[in-house]
Amino acid sequence: MAVDEKYMAQCIELAQKGAGYVSPNPMVGSVIVHNGKVIGEGYHKRYGEAHAEVHAIQSVKDQDLLKESTIYVSLEPCSHHGKTPPCADLIISKKIPRVVIGVIDPFDKVAGKGVEKLKNAGLDVTMGVLEEQCKELNKRFFTFYQKKRPYIILKWAQTKDGFIDVERGSGQYGKPTWITNKQARKYVHKTRAEEDAIMVGRVTALKDNPSLTTRDWEGKNPTRVVLDRELKLPATLNLFNSSTPTIVFNSIKTEKSDNIFYKKLEYDGKIIFKIMKHLYEKEIQSLIVEGGSKTISAFINANLWDEAHVYEGPVFFEKGVQAPIINGKVISTLHFEGSTLQIIKNQD
Repeated sequence: MAVDEKYMAQCIELAQKGAGYVSPNPMVGSVIVHNGKVIGEGYHKRYGEAHAEVHAIQSVKDQDLLKESTIYVSLEPCSHHGKTPPCADLIISKKIPRVVIGVIDPFDKVAGKGVEKLKNAGLDVTMGVLEEQCKELNKRFFTFYQKKRPYIILKWAQTKDGFIDVERGSGQYGKPTWITNKQARKYVHKTRAEEDAIMVGRVTALKDNPSLTTRDWEGKNPTRVVLDRELKLPATLNLFNSSTPTIVFNSIKTEKSDNIFYKKLEYDGKIIFKIMKHLYEKEIQSLIVEGGSKTISAFINANLWDEAHVYEGPVFFEKGVQAPIINGKVISTLHFEGSTLQIIKNQD
C-alpha cells in the first residue's frame, strides 16, 4: 500500500468512531505525519463540536513540527464559519505545508472552496486518495446533498420459507413475531443507533407495538416515523411514549404535542416522495424502513432505496405474510448463530 493510502486508511478507521454521534455532519478522521511518524490524530466526535483536523492538530505535542508535516484528512477541510471556525484557515495558520484529502465535500458551502483556499495559501494539496472508500464512509452525507433525500435502508426479517409474519387476528396484536435470535436483534439495535430515523407503517405499529429504540445497544435512539393516514393508532402505543421524538405523517393535521410531531400531507401516489422531502428539510440524513411488507414494497416499487438488510431466521411458517421481493447486489453476509443478515446494495 502506498504511503498516502496507508495514512488515509487510518483516517477512515478513526472517522468511523463518530458513527451515530455526528449527524448531520459527516464522519471525518485526520492524521498528521512527520518524517514517517504519526505525531497527531483525531476525528469528529460529536455534532457541533471540534472537527477532526482540530483534534489532530491539538494532539501534536511539539507544535513546531507541524511546519514540516503532512496532514491527512478523509474529507475536504471546511472553508466556512458554521458551528466551528474553518479548518482550512487553521491548517494555513499552523503552516502545515502538505495536505492530503480523501474526497471533496459535496456540501455547497465547501465543495472545493477549502481546497482552493489551501492552494491559494501555497500549500501542496493532494486529492482523491482512497476516494471511493471515503465516499462510502459518508454515503449518507453524500446521498443527502446529491439526491436531496435521506439514505434509505430497508430492513426486515424472514423465515426460511420466505414469510415475515404469520396471519394474525386482532387478538394476537401487541407483540412482534420473532424470527431471528437475540444476537441478530442486538445487531438491529446497533444499526438503529447509527441512523437518524426509523419508519413503520400503521399496520406494523398496531400489530407489533414496537418501541423502535436502541435499548439493546449503547447509543442514541433514532427519530421515529410512522404513517397513520387517518390517525387511527391508539395513543397508548410504545411509539407515542416520551422516550424519543416521533413524526406522524397523516392527512388530517399539522401540530406538535409534547414530543409527537403531526405532519399533514396529501396522500397520493407520490406520498413517500413527499415524506422524503419533509425528512430532507428536517436534515434527517438516513432512514431505516422497518415495515411492514406494504410500506417496504412501496419503496422497492418506487426504486427509492439504497440498501436492504434482510435477516433470515431458522424457522418455517409454511403460510403467512410474504416477505418483500428485492433485486440488488449482496455486498456482505453476517452470521448470528443460526440467523443470518444479507446486506443488499441497490445497483440502479
